[in-house]
Amino acid sequence: MARVIFMGTPDFAVPTLRALLDHFDVAGVVTQPDRPAGRGRAVRESPVKRVAAQAGVPVFQPKTLRTAEAVTQLASWSPDVIVVAAFGQILRQSVLDLPPHGCINVHASLLPRWRGAAPIQAAIRAGDAVSGVTIMRMDAGLDTGPILAQRAIPLDPRETASTLHDRLAALGADLLIETLPGYLAGAVQPQPQPDDADQITLAPSIKKEEGAIDWSRPAVEIDRLVRAFDPWPGTSTIWAGQTLKILAGHPVAGSAPPGRVLAQDAEIAVGTGAGLFALERVQLEGRKALPVGEFARGRPDFVGSVLGQ
Repeated sequence: MARVIFMGTPDFAVPTLRALLDHFDVAGVVTQPDRPAGRGRAVRESPVKRVAAQAGVPVFQPKTLRTAEAVTQLASWSPDVIVVAAFGQILRQSVLDLPPHGCINVHASLLPRWRGAAPIQAAIRAGDAVSGVTIMRMDAGLDTGPILAQRAIPLDPRETASTLHDRLAALGADLLIETLPGYLAGAVQPQPQPDDADQITLAPSIKKEEGAIDWSRPAVEIDRLVRAFDPWPGTSTIWAGQTLKILAGHPVAGSAPPGRVLAQDAEIAVGTGAGLFALERVQLEGRKALPVGEFARGRPDFVGSVLGQ
């Protein structure tokens, strides 16, 4: 049975680790160091670390893999292959060359579309009708390595980053387990990615400030942003000098000045650069999330106000 090192950190990586534990000899797991998280800033273990610990697999948590000591630790596990899923660090050539069969990545897009750290959010934000996963052999570039396998799925019209994350995490784990044995046996050969510039798109890391809604944009674009940034970093606007999180909504026909809140057809909607965006759930800073109707009943000055000022 092939010896595998797994590298991953967040929830997306957990299905892949569990699948590897069921089908391969996982010699060790590499994950990011424990870090403060949440309002209390308590130090938390990564989801991958918790699963590895439960399985009794050795865990290595280096701040970086660029040191000779880190590479020595990996070599001591004598891996045949390293599998990576949302690890959070760039692998240098010394690591890529370490196992005989290289490093295999589970990536949440149909490469070369959406190379980078945030492919799930990018697909929804762009209005893609299809997404999927790619199993590739890693090289020194940013998600530029040759492809072993891909599988596509249609996106639901109301897809959020949260729902697509879960679907692709499970899909990636399944496709890896289908593909890896054939690759290790030499039956699956990596194929270069298309080099057509029209097919290559980038999905860089998301900054929290990108969640600020610009009401001059079209309603369909705002809708995609809200769904793409659910659950993180979330989208928000300013109302009455306070941050108002926009948790859910949908585009509807109609028009109003950008940011103007109005009641229309039993819905509370906001004017945009094209069409209206009907609010569903909102949350004022420091308060609990509410259906917009309940929120507006307690604040009679909400309808008629202008958001974003």
